Amino acid sequence: MYLNRKASQQEVREALKAQENRKEIVRALSHGQVSRRDLLKWGLFTAGGMLAMKGGLNPFVGNSWADSIPTGMPLSPLFGAKPFTAPMPRCDILKRNPISSLALAPTKEANTTATYDIAPSLVEGRTGLKGPAEGRPPGPIWAHQGWEKYPPQIAVEVWQRGASACYDYNPQVANSLNNGIDPAATVPCNFHPVMPIQNPGNFWTFDGNAPPKLLLARYGEPILFRHHNDLNPDVRQNGGFGRNTISTHEHNGHHGAENDGFAGAFFFPGQFYDYHWPIVHAGVNSINTSASDPKCGAPDGKGGITKLPGDWHETMSTHWFHDHMFSFTSQNVYKGVAAMFNLYSSLDRGNETINDGVNLRLPSGKDKDWGNLDYDVNLMLSDKAFDQNGQLAFDIFDFDGFLGDVMTVNLAYRPYFEVERRKYRFRILNASVSRFFKLALSDGSQIIQIGNDGNLLPAPVYLTELDQQGIAERYDVVIDFSRYALGSKVHLVNLAEHQDGKRVANDLSLSEALSGKSQDPCVGRFLEFRIARAPAYPDTSVVPRVLIPNPDLSKIPVARERTIEFGSGASTSGSSTAGSGPWGSKVDGGAMLAADIGRVSAAPKAGTREIWTLKNGGGGWDHPIHIHFEEAQILARDGKASNVPLWEKGRKDVFRLRPGGTVTVTLQFRDWGGMFMEHCHNTVHEDNAMLLRWEIDDSGSPFLRPLPTPIPTPQGVTFQAPSSLPTAF
Repeated sequence: MYLNRKASQQEVREALKAQENRKEIVRALSHGQVSRRDLLKWGLFTAGGMLAMKGGLNPFVGNSWADSIPTGMPLSPLFGAKPFTAPMPRCDILKRNPISSLALAPTKEANTTATYDIAPSLVEGRTGLKGPAEGRPPGPIWAHQGWEKYPPQIAVEVWQRGASACYDYNPQVANSLNNGIDPAATVPCNFHPVMPIQNPGNFWTFDGNAPPKLLLARYGEPILFRHHNDLNPDVRQNGGFGRNTISTHEHNGHHGAENDGFAGAFFFPGQFYDYHWPIVHAGVNSINTSASDPKCGAPDGKGGITKLPGDWHETMSTHWFHDHMFSFTSQNVYKGVAAMFNLYSSLDRGNETINDGVNLRLPSGKDKDWGNLDYDVNLMLSDKAFDQNGQLAFDIFDFDGFLGDVMTVNLAYRPYFEVERRKYRFRILNASVSRFFKLALSDGSQIIQIGNDGNLLPAPVYLTELDQQGIAERYDVVIDFSRYALGSKVHLVNLAEHQDGKRVANDLSLSEALSGKSQDPCVGRFLEFRIARAPAYPDTSVVPRVLIPNPDLSKIPVARERTIEFGSGASTSGSSTAGSGPWGSKVDGGAMLAADIGRVSAAPKAGTREIWTLKNGGGGWDHPIHIHFEEAQILARDGKASNVPLWEKGRKDVFRLRPGGTVTVTLQFRDWGGMFMEHCHNTVHEDNAMLLRWEIDDSGSPFLRPLPTPIPTPQGVTFQAPSSLPTAF
């Protein structure tokens, strides 16, 4: 993974030389000057995706220390930064505006009338060309579903940009609840005050700055998310990794496929894409259609409830959205194209004082009708690595997965966070590209887990160590700081030790993780809680014995069962819509195939329920598998219902298969249609071909069977017929 801290100067010099040489390969691959097939042909990569054993490229060559050091990368420079010397910033809240604030009115079908000037670097140096300003695929098959029924009420407009300072930071909490950070002050784009400012080519975020963004929304209030691509059109100005075409996935939004961030529906610098997020409960067309149940509702802004149709058992709470560019998701997300998203409902209102018999009164605050953040804190965890200039660096020479050696929370290096002596809710997102976490408190005291993957559990689970948290999983937890004395400190600790990007090597005990003996730089304490004050007002929040029970699916017939295996050794189709890499998937006993966004691997019929068994094809790796569109319930692990722990009893959208394991899930296909994806959320695995496409069809106009595949270009999007279809739908 990284050089031993005791590595000799000779070893460090050789590793630095190898890293610089590798960066040239990575840069050429990133710029599109070479392909993975070229690297294989030239002997620079092995068929398994590893860097070939060539002197000057691989630090292992000619060194006896290779066996004990997985990759030999030099440690990231910290420039004197010490742990727990900088505050953790709260997320920056995205502005919610009226639809009338948009310069171009949104349309049901893609706006092909408005045009933009295409940068010459996007079209081989040609000048004077124009294309459609909106990069969404055109026509009725990619029109917004439910547009008339759920017209957008709120406009959220963001620009994807390279690093810049933040001049209008808006955490929506008092300074005292944000470590005294003055929101009026300029927030520089770095990971610690003594670390270098990030370059625009190395660090891309929403609006181009940090802290990470947070969107607040409530059910029944549809959002028009207008995403502008304001990245440099010259892909060579990308810091050596990442691709300047983007696609935004609202993970795991319940809406039509045209708004899902399909990996092949990307758009170019200079364009925008209008995503329509209806924000409805699943089952909106078939359950509680009279909107009579207050548990299926939203805060009305006046202390009451707006009743809504759908199934209240399907209420979601903690989402996030991120880039999903085909073959470049890991690099773009790592560069910062990720944000959090809190959904509020009549059950999970974000006001702990309203006691109406519906609101669960989880820790939050009291001043606003909904969405109080005083004691409801988003934590985005991610590991990073820096080059010798302190710039964000990414190395894709190993397709197993990328691991950083610098632990960050909300894009801050090992920060501290001041708390009051009361209960807090933390919404914890694993936003890494390949690293798993396993969290505990440094004193071994209790953590109450209330949610998993954005969904509140049927009942809280009381733990001293959380389970491994895979990439993209969200764990909502409650920590009660009233048990600590004023002036004391306690830390969040990572117990999951990695040796490579394939899987967790060891789950350490708390004492082992705190000993400082692990060679994994991201093991141990990474967030310091400082118990700074008595509560500003009495803590009236509660952790109810019952949260959100699962929907009862026992009366819904199972239309079909499928088995999907994820493994290595995939063959590539060679079609124009195919990816390449060592990873892949096989469906119902077929061949292990690399990703091809033109290939339809399954097409469940709208209005049905199915059972899918997700299988890990090997014991040497783990895969957190994400199924887009709708949460599923786990029926069994390794064939047994008794193997499903309490914290996995709720609805989920990411399923850690564990080495050599299987997970059997059940899910429904309703309300919306189109093409969706399923993939490993170790996004290095995803980008290297562990992704498949499936569809919800047979739902009538405008859907065809099968749907054509969008082919984006700067001049507009065309379509082509799917490259292959399943033998049976």
